[in-house]
Amino acid sequence: MAKDSEHMSLADQLKAGLQDSIAFSRGELTLKTTELPAPPPSMSGRQVARLRHELKMSQAVFAAALNVSPKTVQSWEQGDREPSDVALRMLQVMKEHPGILDSIFRTPARAKKQVATRRTGGGRRKRAARRAAC
Repeated sequence: MAKDSEHMSLADQLKAGLQDSIAFSRGELTLKTTELPAPPPSMSGRQVARLRHELKMSQAVFAAALNVSPKTVQSWEQGDREPSDVALRMLQVMKEHPGILDSIFRTPARAKKQVATRRTGGGRRKRAARRAAC
């Protein structure tokens, strides 16, 4: 089928599709087959809590890493709710590759110190400037 099918009329797209089908049945065209990954494994509330404890994370930090609320993590762990497929995939990655969390979420100590200095220093400077202006 033509690669620019977005700009083709519906009739032209159907015609091209039928021509591709005929070419495939004659052996003139090979189709690419893509295998989809298996769905993520399910996790019980106890398994979620165990993973969080193994990673030495509080519910709040764990929630931030998954981009969900701490209440959501709490409800998973208590068995009130089940993680979505997206969350299950993230939990799978966290379980199988715990080191990836350090590379994604941890900033070097130097960068943390600079951010903290800027925030603290900037606030003090602004307050001092306000006092001087009075």
